[in-house]
Amino acid sequence: MVKKRGAAILPNNIILLQNLVKRDPESYREEFLQQYAHYESLRDLFMANPSGQDGDQFAELIGFVTAVCSCFPKETANFPNELKSLITNNHRELTPELREKIIQCLVMMRNKDVITAESLIQTIFPLLSAYSGAANLNSQHSKALRHQVYSTLITLLKSLNTGAKNQKLNRSTQALLFNLLEQKDAQGLWATKLTRELWRRGIWDDSRTVEIMTQATLHPDTKVAYSGVKFFLGADKERDENFEDDDSDEEGFDLGSLKHKMTVGKKTGKAKKKLDNAMKQMKKKSSAKHSATYLNFSAIHLLRDPQGFAEQIFDFHLNGKNSNKFNLEQKIALMNLVSRLIGTHKLTILGIYTFFLKYLTPKQRDVTQIMAAAAQASHDLVPPESISIVVRKIADEFVSDGVAPEVAAAGINTIREILARNPLAIEETLLHDLTEYKGSKSKPVNIAAKSLISLYREVAPEMLKRKDRGKTATMEISAGEKKGLPQFGVQNDTQGIPGIELLIQWRKEQGLEGNDDENDAAAWEVDDKEIDSSDIEGDWVTVESDKEYDISDDEDEKMEDSKADEKDAEDNESDSDLDLSDDDDADEKEEKQNEEDKDQVINKLTSLDPDSAFRELASTRILTPADFQKIQELRTQAGLEKIMGTKNLRNEDGVESSSLVGPVKYKQLREERIAHAQEGREDRDKFGSRRGKRDAPHSTTNREKARKKNFLMTIHKRDVRGKAKMSLRDKQKVLKAHITKQKKKGF
Repeated sequence: MVKKRGAAILPNNIILLQNLVKRDPESYREEFLQQYAHYESLRDLFMANPSGQDGDQFAELIGFVTAVCSCFPKETANFPNELKSLITNNHRELTPELREKIIQCLVMMRNKDVITAESLIQTIFPLLSAYSGAANLNSQHSKALRHQVYSTLITLLKSLNTGAKNQKLNRSTQALLFNLLEQKDAQGLWATKLTRELWRRGIWDDSRTVEIMTQATLHPDTKVAYSGVKFFLGADKERDENFEDDDSDEEGFDLGSLKHKMTVGKKTGKAKKKLDNAMKQMKKKSSAKHSATYLNFSAIHLLRDPQGFAEQIFDFHLNGKNSNKFNLEQKIALMNLVSRLIGTHKLTILGIYTFFLKYLTPKQRDVTQIMAAAAQASHDLVPPESISIVVRKIADEFVSDGVAPEVAAAGINTIREILARNPLAIEETLLHDLTEYKGSKSKPVNIAAKSLISLYREVAPEMLKRKDRGKTATMEISAGEKKGLPQFGVQNDTQGIPGIELLIQWRKEQGLEGNDDENDAAAWEVDDKEIDSSDIEGDWVTVESDKEYDISDDEDEKMEDSKADEKDAEDNESDSDLDLSDDDDADEKEEKQNEEDKDQVINKLTSLDPDSAFRELASTRILTPADFQKIQELRTQAGLEKIMGTKNLRNEDGVESSSLVGPVKYKQLREERIAHAQEGREDRDKFGSRRGKRDAPHSTTNREKARKKNFLMTIHKRDVRGKAKMSLRDKQKVLKAHITKQKKKGF
């Protein structure tokens, strides 16, 4: 009787039937087939008249079949394709709840490996752009649908790229994004959103990802292009912040406290299980983080054709017909991106410098950002005459006695940033005029002018006035040790051993300038594993140690060598009769002279210019195999840091627009002064003191402890004993003082 009653309830209780089917599929096969037939009938009715059917019952049946489809694979072989066709062809006729349910069921079947991840992405990805622009549905419902699809794609790609990259899935998804960007409307905005979020999380970090954003930046639609520009300007910073947040989360997870709790108290299975789960979570997070940050390359450094990319941005967006589509904020972002590309890769786009001229006026809005872009676009491979027009324009517009001190300071600081990258882009007369502002009463202008003088004391002190050169530069010029002004197009790299400048710098940082390790045996030892036989040219030759070999091929040289040997022998015989008592003194003098010469060489190495220092080191010191190994290590490290963007050179540094104005102190308003005075007084009462109101637990005073002591612990004290012998007058004084203190409430 109980079985019949339960069987009667099952057709109406889908959740109970679902649980029972999962436990014992064969016993409830008939009930499942009955519900599946019900689903097929509702599906046919829905396809005939979508708007007139009950979506709740249909959604419930879809969820049931999805949950148990893995138990009956043959019967439900067509079920996944039916759901895909339903959401693809009839998504506009479906109710928002039914659409959401179908997407959830598809994700569930992907988690059960009923369908592949590629098929799921190809099914739901078109829904992102299906409701862009004018849509027939309610905007709130379409927004919820797009958000669901977007979050589903991010979660799916993250899970499938954890631990190891799923290149096949990434390539297929990126192909969909490329196809979306080929359309000329704003639908490509979803491609930029997905790519930027995946880049921020470290899921996609290769050159193909950067190529997607390159195509987006060159897109004819304004929103898509601006989204691509913001990616190159800020995506790397967002990714670093995301990784820092992950590090802080791991630091906040106190695994040691959990292990300590297992050693004290009662040891239960629940606590042990909690500890095991925590350990698994920590390992999973650490492995995911390592895989995501293994190749943390900068987006700008992963460009395949930076010269062509920068030229296309400048020609199509800034200087072409499409320039009128962008507002000033977007144009400044485009200028910043082009200048960043030019400075990082040392590109040559001569038209950008004349383009800056019409924006470099003090009345221009956000002019400091434009000035920062002009500084970033300068480097030593640009012809000085192309940059000099920008320097002259800034000097004429911003640096004069009739402008505000902030404007003059911004102008001089911008010129200094430009000249730090290209010192030849200024005339000597203009440089003298700018350095005269070192006597200005305005502190920002004064500091800016002095920083310009400090720059040219290092790169070209000959261009400064004699009084501005400084003591060191003047002495070097007088002694002829200072090189002349650097010439455009002349490579300043040291000829000879590549990377020796890195060894010089490393030895200086480690304090090894005076250490002579040429005679150290360890410096001449080379690991046999590092020697590759393929690097040795020629065949091995057996050489006898006792036999002398003559490697000269000229007979005349042999005759001269024999005569020289005979002459040396005669000189040695004549010198043998001399007194050799002063040999020890001569050796000491020679050793002392060698040490003095070594100290002079070290002083020269630290005072001369880099090229001279390199030549001195190469000619006065024998490089050991350990030195060559260190040079190779430093060159590899420097190249990797440059590619990854972790160590930028001066022309790769982004110029902050806020730093161009300099230290300016404005007069605070009354509200600002009050707010500054109120800082740190949030927990204080009005006219009150913080004393005795600490929230943190603290120890009590001895007087407070004495009040709580047991009487038997204090009965032996003199004060307690004296109370029994106290006179009546003294007792009256104590009582009167107590009453007075009570009236004053303790004060």
